[in-house]
Order: sequence, then structure tokens, then C-alpha cells
Amino acid sequence: MGDFSFYNYHITMLLNRKHIKSSLIGMSIGDFTSIVKDYDEPKYRAEQLFTWIYKRNVQSFAEMENLPKQLKINIANNYLLNPLKILKVTGAKLAATRKFLLECQDGKKIEAVLMKEQKRITICLSSQIGCALGCEFCATGKMGIIRNLTIGEIVAQYLLLLKESEKPITNVVFMGMGEPFLNYDNVIKAADLLNHPDGINLGARHITISTAGIIPQILKFAKEKRRYKLAISLNGSTQEQRLKTMPIAKKYPIDKLLESVKYYYNATRNLVTFEYVLISDINDLELDAKRLINLISTLPCKLNVIPYNEIGSKFRRPSDEKIREFLGNFSNATFTVTTRWSKGADINAGCGQLVVN
Repeated sequence: MGDFSFYNYHITMLLNRKHIKSSLIGMSIGDFTSIVKDYDEPKYRAEQLFTWIYKRNVQSFAEMENLPKQLKINIANNYLLNPLKILKVTGAKLAATRKFLLECQDGKKIEAVLMKEQKRITICLSSQIGCALGCEFCATGKMGIIRNLTIGEIVAQYLLLLKESEKPITNVVFMGMGEPFLNYDNVIKAADLLNHPDGINLGARHITISTAGIIPQILKFAKEKRRYKLAISLNGSTQEQRLKTMPIAKKYPIDKLLESVKYYYNATRNLVTFEYVLISDINDLELDAKRLINLISTLPCKLNVIPYNEIGSKFRRPSDEKIREFLGNFSNATFTVTTRWSKGADINAGCGQLVVN
């Protein structure tokens, strides 16, 4: 009986997969060249397809006016244009922060966030459904890992939210659901599509990839001399403190992490940004600030302090007075210190609050 159930399960999975088409969003110009070649069309049709999808951000094949009708029919029969659809938008149209619940072809759901601050329009992209790292302060971590997002599912978040934005998106941060460096290849290829000069054409320095500290990928990122900005979640001034909230610190201890940052700077000459989630009675003391200064002052870096956004866990956000006191310790720091005040915490769209059922 057990074997029969196992057999039925896999047959069902195979049947379901037949209904999932490959998405054009996420494909490269080389992929498009192969597709049009299959239909005996000249190579320049691939460039037209690339332009319609990434530069013009069309929502249907009918909008691709300069493509032959039969080619559009053939492609539509075999490929899907967008692998995501918007299920729900939380936040008013003119609000500073809006959260989008998106559905993948397999029914799995993710969240992405659109944020406005003066002339800066930032989208926070997800890279995985759930997350394997289990950081204690993060709602996504409580989901566990379900799967990686495809290149198309990552880029489609940008294209869908661009349609919803009143102004062009100026910045992308890979800080949504998931650990980007555990989906390294797809994240880098997605960033390359966002950066492509003949498509979306978002500047490399306007794309930030965040990691909880996956050292092998930090080293790979450095060796490949990627031009995208790198942010690392530090969240502690000692190894013991970091272990309290980030289980990954056991595998990648803080001293080795800082060594990888030195390697990254020497290889790329780019500053890293350390993210420091400030949690009451965990890492918000004057002593923590002083230890943090000693820890990173010899590194070319920036520090971004993020007051904790509560998710119903045992942790608490420091009072505004406590936050100001903590920040006051950095008045003579040799590195730039910024503060990321809550954006969207009222709609559970703040840092660490993204989660789906």
C-alpha cells in the first residue's frame, strides 16, 4: 500500500508539472535566440522579444506589435510570459510602503515590498520561499525552506511592482524572503538581467544583495568581482552574541566572516555594509557599541543600524531613547553609520516581517 501511495504521488506531481510552462521572464538573449530559431525566425526577433519583455515590460503577447502573428501564437502556446500574479496589495496607493502578496505557478506564495522615500523608490525582492537559516528575529525563518525562486520569479517581482509604482524604481535590495546566497546562481543571473543595458538597465550600484554571512559565496562574489553592493547581517559584536539570534554563526563564525569581508574589499575595493538589527537587552548596550567599533573599525565599511521590528517572538524593540543612546556612541566612528527606521512595520512589511502561509 505504501509503495502504491508513493507511486500515485509521483504520477500526480508529473501531471501537475505538465501545466507549468517555462517563463519568458528570466530568460537571456541567448535563450530567446534559441526559441526564435526553433520557429525558423531570424536572430533579430530575439532582440525584439528581449526589448518587449524587459524594456517595455509588456503584459501580453498581443502588445508585441512588431513580431509576426504566427510567432506570437507559437510562443504563447509553449511559454508563459510572467510566472507570477498579484494576489493582494497591502497599503494604500500613495502610501510610503506597500506590500505585495504574489503567487507562483505551483501555488506557492511570496511577498515583495515597494518603498518610497523622497526621490528614492526601492523594491525589496525575495529570493526563496521561506528560509533555511532560522534566524530568531525573522518571521521568514520560522517558515523553514520550501524552495528557491527561479530567475524568472525574481525578475518578475520587479516587473510587476514597476507597473504598480507611480515612478521608476531607483533601487533594488535582495532583502526579502530567503537567503540570497543560498540561491546564488539564480540571484546573480536575476541581478544581471536587472542590470542589462538593453533591458531594465538598473545601475549595478543601485542593486544590493544581502547575506546572513554565507562565507563561500562571499568569497565567490569577490572572486567574480561582482559590481553589485554587498550587505552582511552582523547583528552582534561577539560570536556568542551572534549565536543567540543567528544559528548560521555556528557554521560561519564571526572571525572567519570578517576575514571574508577583508578578502572581498581587497579583491573589489568596494565597501561592505554591515546590517545590525538592534534588539532590546540582546545587543543594544553601550558596551555592544564599543565592541562593534573595535570589531569593524579597521575594515572599509558602512554600518546600518536597524531597530528590530517585532514579530511576536521573545525579542523586543528597544525604546526610541535607547536607540538614540546606542547611536550616540558612534559619533566619532571612522565609518559611516546610518539608521534604517521602520518602513511598513504597520503592515508587517518591515525588515524581518515577511512571511506567508
